[in-house]
Amino acid sequence: MTIRKHVLAACAALSVAAGVAAAEDFPSQAIEVVTHASAGGGTDTTARTMLIRARKELGTDAFVQIKKGGGGTVAMSYASNKPADGHTVMAITPTHLITMARGRAPIGIDDIKGVVRSTDDPIIIVVNKETGFSSLDDLVAASSQSPIKWGGTQAGGIDHIAAMTFASKSGAKVAYVPFDGGGAMITNLMGGNLQAAGLNYGEAVDGIDSGDFVPLAIMAKERLAVLPDTPTLGELGIDGVNFSTMRGVVVMADTPQDRIDYLEKGLMSSMQHGTYQAYLSGIGLDATSVTGAEVWDAQIREMYDNIYTTLEELGLRK
Repeated sequence: MTIRKHVLAACAALSVAAGVAAAEDFPSQAIEVVTHASAGGGTDTTARTMLIRARKELGTDAFVQIKKGGGGTVAMSYASNKPADGHTVMAITPTHLITMARGRAPIGIDDIKGVVRSTDDPIIIVVNKETGFSSLDDLVAASSQSPIKWGGTQAGGIDHIAAMTFASKSGAKVAYVPFDGGGAMITNLMGGNLQAAGLNYGEAVDGIDSGDFVPLAIMAKERLAVLPDTPTLGELGIDGVNFSTMRGVVVMADTPQDRIDYLEKGLMSSMQHGTYQAYLSGIGLDATSVTGAEVWDAQIREMYDNIYTTLEELGLRK
């Protein structure tokens, strides 16, 4: 072997060794979880509860870094400017996807990769019992005579986008009525000022149990265990309308795959522990909320595509 070949072989060996060492050394510092919401809120609490066990599973310290503002813009800017080495992850919600789709974010959907999903709370289409609607077909048929008064929170938010995506794909005519908060919207639905709304189970359960609300369909790929008789939109022939109040963590897309895999494994294990499962149960969710990178990343992208298309149709993109 020539001297040159010896040198090249040695360099190649050193390169492989360095790569192995880098993988073995991860994590070499604390894991930073960047959030966009206030301390004590749902996103913050979810992240902190996940980290209780994650510190042991990941073999390092971990902490929440709050960067509020701009519909996740400040958090996205901060996270994207950190080294893409796996030591910084970002907790996201539909808010981040909306900000991206409106062209107001410093990053795009292709700049992130899903790691794990922490919570998944699908939107349920419910109606006031006084409408007499017992199926989604009833709602769609009635809307041909007069648009359905559909309540939700702010225009351009996830409730609005979910309602109008459903309308577009089902052919239903919907008159969206925005409220400042969920409480006022639910009160108006209960009182009959609205005919329908998209609610999470925790928001809908009291009305469903009392018989005042009738659940017609779930905006998810699978039925909810707590509502086994309520079909998904896909089962009713309306595909691709899957919206949830979901939370999970992502990394920048150029993060080494072996580090993403390590984070996924550690965070999945931490959320399968009894501490996190008790938290899920306490907020009305179950173990199906937790899922790994493949399912989570696909969900992010499908929801982003729906958001982007609907915002475009509503003229709400930048």
